[in-house]
Amino acid sequence: MEQQFQEIKPRKNIWKPIYLKSMLWFTGRAVQAASRVDPEVKAEFEAMPEGYTFALGAWPSGPYMVIERQSDGTAKYMGSSTENIKIDLSLLFKSSEHLFLAFTFRESTPIATARDRLLVDGDIPHACAAVRILDIVQVYLLPKLIAKLAIKRYPRWSFKRHTIYRALVNLRAIAGV
Repeated sequence: MEQQFQEIKPRKNIWKPIYLKSMLWFTGRAVQAASRVDPEVKAEFEAMPEGYTFALGAWPSGPYMVIERQSDGTAKYMGSSTENIKIDLSLLFKSSEHLFLAFTFRESTPIATARDRLLVDGDIPHACAAVRILDIVQVYLLPKLIAKLAIKRYPRWSFKRHTIYRALVNLRAIAGV
């Protein structure tokens, strides 16, 4: 006698997309703030051509974070939509699960790259600069214990950079300026 089996469909986790969108939103605003506060981040952006745009997100359908270099050498968070924007550099995780691993700080960007979870479409030197910028921003946003998990090496910074710049980046990210 033939048995009938009912297909079990896994439930969708509604919290992961919400978490990823909010983290990318806040990180994008923090990159914008850090480009105005931190001289190292500003120098990385000044090395990029004016109007240079890069996106970080999950392939194929997002969520995304789009950053554009302004004429004054700072960055502007352009939002989460890649439509009608010419993207010069795309840093894409192969799935939203891989992006979730990175943004829950269970896997650093170098580890994700080594495990072949990150796609780069664009110039490699600018991709390295974007990763350096994101590492600096993560140090500003995260407590030391968590930031050590998220980046390759935790930097030794001066007291001013570690406290005052951190406070300014966080305040500007919250305010959106």
